[in-house]
Amino acid sequence: MMLAIGKFKEGEGMLEKFMTFFQSDEGMAMRKEVAYVEKTVPGILPDKSGIMFKVHVHNEEGMMALVNGTNPVMKPIYDECMESIQLFELTPVEVK
Repeated sequence: MMLAIGKFKEGEGMLEKFMTFFQSDEGMAMRKEVAYVEKTVPGILPDKSGIMFKVHVHNEEGMMALVNGTNPVMKPIYDECMESIQLFELTPVEVK
């Protein structure tokens, strides 16, 4: 599991542009290449300046290309909308 936290560039409608692409057929196909989409948990920062996704990754190299903006499908929307995306590995912690 990984947590991706993205910060949008300044400007109107970045969240809407990004989510429209991410939910499109092209965006969904791209996401399915790197993660189990049905297990993804999305979140939006309260001020809409960024997004968070808890992702069950099955292709780590592909995930890295998504978050660093080098995936050819993601690159145009990344360049237009994203300031940065950070990726964190999640490790379950047993709570007693």
